[in-house]
Amino acid sequence: MRRALIVFAALLVTAACGGTQPAAPGQQASGGMSKVNAGVIAIVDTAPIHLGKAKGFFTEQKIDLTITSVPGGAASISGAVSGQFQFAFANTTSLLTAKQQGLDVKVVANGVSSTGQQGKDFSAVLVKPDSPIKTAKDLAGKKISVNQLKNIGDTTVRASVRNAGGDPTGIEFVELPFPDAPAALQSGQVDAIWVVEPFVSQAISQGARPVAWNFADAAPNLTVAMYFTTSRTDADLTSRFTAAMRKSLEYADEHPDEVREVLKTYTKIAPEVIAKINLPKWPVEVNKASVQTVADLALADGVLKEKIDVSALVP
Repeated sequence: MRRALIVFAALLVTAACGGTQPAAPGQQASGGMSKVNAGVIAIVDTAPIHLGKAKGFFTEQKIDLTITSVPGGAASISGAVSGQFQFAFANTTSLLTAKQQGLDVKVVANGVSSTGQQGKDFSAVLVKPDSPIKTAKDLAGKKISVNQLKNIGDTTVRASVRNAGGDPTGIEFVELPFPDAPAALQSGQVDAIWVVEPFVSQAISQGARPVAWNFADAAPNLTVAMYFTTSRTDADLTSRFTAAMRKSLEYADEHPDEVREVLKTYTKIAPEVIAKINLPKWPVEVNKASVQTVADLALADGVLKEKIDVSALVP
């Protein structure tokens, strides 16, 4: 997160000083097609844009789509703000932080949402099978891994503990990449791990035990991530991209078997794991109330410094 804030700050200084930024309207390709480069993390959450491209939903909107893999939300946001991407994908907290930093970001489509179901969501907090931690309340004062400090992971884990009647202020969060978390739990490096699929299924297959479903706990039908652009992107192109994404989200949500097939094309998740993982939900509409809940929780926990009106980010 610290690195992300440094990137955001550097971009903000560039903008404030009138630095040269390439325009990002989407170049015209042959046949009236618009070339679009989208910065997207290669994870389960982003299956709809890959499936939508394969189904021709972007071609229908005269968009020649290139999907560029990025390592995380900070790279998505810096890439969009600098003009590398016309559109990109980032989690809710990263976008709220960017907005607070004064960066030019605007949501154009939903990204991914929690299933809202305990035991059947794509995000969980897990402990070793013999751990004395039995419930989310017992996580108070423990050492828990998250993939990025001061982001949606620690905010929603604190919500789980608070909802269970515990005090989350003494939790020590440790930054660990998701792929490294199950091994860290096994070795005793941490008391609990927060991970998303496919690492939830991987950890459970190794004997880990879920004690909290933090996305489901934080808010009903939580919007976890969204697609966004900047004000420099052409309005007509934005409208066409949004239409294609909405169709892609709807199709993915109604065709889980095809989602599992497309995951084999852009992730390195083993097919036997893909068959078992809990898929998220991909509703067309952003749940703005849940985004405001995340903003308010992050403010209360000190992740955000000022109250944010979500309407400024999500039209």
